Amino acid sequence: MTEGNDMPKETVNKEAMTDDDHHEKDKETARIIEEIIEGISPQRRRGTLIRTISAVISHREQEQRNAEDVLFDMFYNEETGFISMGKFLAALKTTGIRRNDPRIRELMDNLKKVHKLANYESGSSPETQNLNRETFKAVVAQNIVLIAKAFRQQFIIPDFSGFVKDVEDIFWKCKTFAAGKVADYIPQLARYSPDSWGVSICTIDGQRYSIGDVDVPFTLQSCSKPLTYAIALEKLGAKLVHSYVGQEPSGRNFNELVLDYNNKPHNPMINAGAILTCSLIQALIKPEMTAAEKFDYTMSWFKRLSGGENIGFNNAVFLSEREAADRNYALGFYMRENKCYPKQTNLKEVMDFYFQCCSMETNCESVSVIAATLANGGICPTTEEKVFRPEVVRDVLSIMHSCGTYDYSGQFAFKVGLPAKSGVSGGMMLVIPNVMGIFTWSPPLDQLGNSVRGMQFCEELVNVFNFHRYDNLKHASNKKDPRKHRYETKGLSIVNLLFSAASGDVTALRRHRLSGMDITLADYDGRTALHLAASEGHLDCVKFLLEQCHVPHNPKDRWGNRPIDEAENFGHYKIVEYLKLWAEKSHTGEDVKTEIVLKNTDADEEILTDELNSEYDRSVTATQMPKEFSTSSGSDDSTRPGL
Repeated sequence: MTEGNDMPKETVNKEAMTDDDHHEKDKETARIIEEIIEGISPQRRRGTLIRTISAVISHREQEQRNAEDVLFDMFYNEETGFISMGKFLAALKTTGIRRNDPRIRELMDNLKKVHKLANYESGSSPETQNLNRETFKAVVAQNIVLIAKAFRQQFIIPDFSGFVKDVEDIFWKCKTFAAGKVADYIPQLARYSPDSWGVSICTIDGQRYSIGDVDVPFTLQSCSKPLTYAIALEKLGAKLVHSYVGQEPSGRNFNELVLDYNNKPHNPMINAGAILTCSLIQALIKPEMTAAEKFDYTMSWFKRLSGGENIGFNNAVFLSEREAADRNYALGFYMRENKCYPKQTNLKEVMDFYFQCCSMETNCESVSVIAATLANGGICPTTEEKVFRPEVVRDVLSIMHSCGTYDYSGQFAFKVGLPAKSGVSGGMMLVIPNVMGIFTWSPPLDQLGNSVRGMQFCEELVNVFNFHRYDNLKHASNKKDPRKHRYETKGLSIVNLLFSAASGDVTALRRHRLSGMDITLADYDGRTALHLAASEGHLDCVKFLLEQCHVPHNPKDRWGNRPIDEAENFGHYKIVEYLKLWAEKSHTGEDVKTEIVLKNTDADEEILTDELNSEYDRSVTATQMPKEFSTSSGSDDSTRPGL
């Protein structure tokens, strides 16, 4: 037996390993493990297992070392022997990884160093220079794991370019909606253009895509409420926070003077609940801080959530909000009357802090990362920093799902089925848990204060993709699942088809045919549904596949076996005779006539099928078969050896 530590001593080939090489190594590993389980004495088993594990680990490390060579061979110019980094980085972008991604900072820094060492002559810029194999391997070495994962399509959205195309179609469709009115209760909001429209996406693996007006700054407004709620939960705990604010939809206007039956704000997504949440941060989290320090402290949380991207502050909006805040002040005093705040609360500072949070200025790009951090259980995808605990994110998303879109929250939960939060500046933060975060921005609002285009985008998104929380992932065939590989979807279809044939389920085969599926599809070994039906003795399935689906009667698998060979090997003589009869008819001119008539009318199909069945019955009656195989059932499973 090959020991796990017997590594080849020859120099590792720098060229890319072929699929056959990988296949042979996997077979060798499987053989070693099989020998451990079946052929090794208990005394040697432990030591051999350790050596085998070491061999597997060494194999994986060798694969990682070879990844740089594989990448080089994918993009290098055969004539010059150099790789164009411009071409390489462009291909990396199609997977969703941008050049400014913090996780490939080392790669970009190394390119600058190489460019400088070459006296700035190797290209017009560090990102477009040409490198040889050894230099390329040194440049990408520190980030090879992420890069290899990207090109192997191992991110949450494997076919990112295909997903982007569908998103673009939705974007342009929603851009045509011109309804709604820009918020004008303060002058700064009224200045936004009603034609502004942007969408940014960030997946939990840090794949990024943006289209439209994604760099235009705007204030968060109510989109800040889930974030302040999360900060309070993280630092104070759910029990304390929920002793001050509830979790129920209010069923009333978002700024109405009303409390729940416990004399608490209904939830943190309405104005009263958000003001109270700010009072918890102001009075109970680091109470020794001044108002200025508390503002910086909160902004640092926002920046961590966004992966250090653009988070600013709009002082003009803050001053205008404070001047036009009669209803919010009324809510503040109403809650103070009902003793809703912690004892040490300074109401004036709380109200200023609330307006400051609403006046945080950012753009679509940054908030999409915040949404992705929530989708990723509190871990920022771009910096991989754990900002919130998973249970905190769970509570935040639950509230967003039931209360995040003002008085439309119930309808949104029903139609879209995803956590979201809207704001009067036109923002819409959508979270698809464990998949991605999306932020849309379009200032025109509907009567309930939600962005018209943002709402339409969310509804169109779940119409195209099975992102609704209650979509059935197995049977929602009319929707796309971008989380699956294209070949994975096809593979599942083949598996379902072959299992239907192997189990003798004619109804399922009929359903596959009506769905437009190619019934002649084969698995990795070239075995078709007819192979499986014949080997398992399902005569009714064999007849359906030949007579109704018109599949070839003699396809060969990897080992050269035909369906009739399978039937003979397992003693299904009825199927053998039927296939022989079908083969005889297909070698005459009669099969051509049959195929033409079969495509004309159902009546002709029934007549020809009956004639073929009659000939088959007469043939079987004349054949001398052993008693154990003469059954009236169409399925001969009981005759298969070993069953």
